[in-house]
Amino acid sequence: MNIPELNVGVVGHIDHGKTTLLSKLTGKFPDTHSEELKRGITIKLGYAEMTIFKDGNKFDNKKGTPFRYISFIDAPGHEMLMATMLSGAALIDAAILVVAANEGIKPQTREHFTALQAKKIKNIIIVQNKIDLVSKEQALKNYNELKKFVKGTIAENAPIIPISAQQEINIDKIIEKLAEIEIPKKEIETEPIFLIARSFDINKPGTSVEKLHGGILGGILKKGKLKVNDEIEIKPGLIVKKANQQNYQTLTTKIISLHRGKESVQEVTPGASISIETELDPFLAKADSLSGCIVSEKGKLPEITYKAKIKTELFKEVLGISEHKEVAPLKTKEMLMLSVNTTITVGTIEKINKDEIELLLNIPIVSLKGDNVGLARNIDGHWRLIGFGEII
Repeated sequence: MNIPELNVGVVGHIDHGKTTLLSKLTGKFPDTHSEELKRGITIKLGYAEMTIFKDGNKFDNKKGTPFRYISFIDAPGHEMLMATMLSGAALIDAAILVVAANEGIKPQTREHFTALQAKKIKNIIIVQNKIDLVSKEQALKNYNELKKFVKGTIAENAPIIPISAQQEINIDKIIEKLAEIEIPKKEIETEPIFLIARSFDINKPGTSVEKLHGGILGGILKKGKLKVNDEIEIKPGLIVKKANQQNYQTLTTKIISLHRGKESVQEVTPGASISIETELDPFLAKADSLSGCIVSEKGKLPEITYKAKIKTELFKEVLGISEHKEVAPLKTKEMLMLSVNTTITVGTIEKINKDEIELLLNIPIVSLKGDNVGLARNIDGHWRLIGFGEII
């Protein structure tokens, strides 16, 4: 199926209906972890996909000619999971921001929206959910609040679609807007960079040795191409503990198979989320142990580093809290949480020169010039997004 592909993040405050909306669009619940189903909130990044079909002048998620393939990333709305949401933002081309009409804009709505701005996501669709639970007057009041909220931002002209995910009202309008988004241009003639968001062992207990599958890597190919039988390397790789010292060992392996949704393919180019079956011992990939790593062809990635130099841009005020609080200037010896692609690390500021900072990191990164970084500060025991930056 050779049709354009788009990665769309679904973000917003907890319980505003993101997962229900996704299930109505795709027919699949992205909450695939039993712990999440028990707790009813999305903890890890959930995945679901759909094909948009064109039937005459209409777009549909069931019938017609395949027009576009959408890979959804359902980012957690819970404030403690902001780091996961940021790593999800590293994977997406567009976003659906879900706001419940009966609750309006919450601190986490602001935080998620600003994270989208920090990660430079320009294509945003705002979904005003649960309109079946409010009066016409309340729905209009909420709509006007949303207009005011996005004024002067990247989403100033973003469509606002009133829906009820539960009652399946106006779901078709979201599909139409997803069909209109311009597909970003991708770099193909370059070394591949694949960001690992998930890693897992798909073998059931008791599987015989000859039927075992190698470790699976799930994520997004940012640029370049990957093919079955390619020799790849994974960095930072495996944590090796020796004499109370923690070191990282680069893993090298081979691609056995590539999957896009339910489809098995021989080659992938940048687009929707994919999974790679490798020759790795499945034990090495289980329980997301390799998430946050970067994959490329063998010998192509720079060495891992415990240092980062970042050009920063701070927000005016702290996000995710109800009161207004200005973002205080950065200080040397201060600790920040950084989200670089799908990696989360904590670093201590060693030097500050105007808007440039140098940090010493607890967890190493693969430093790729120009990569976008989310910056969070510990405020009253919570990591709060205070700005963003770029690796220089």
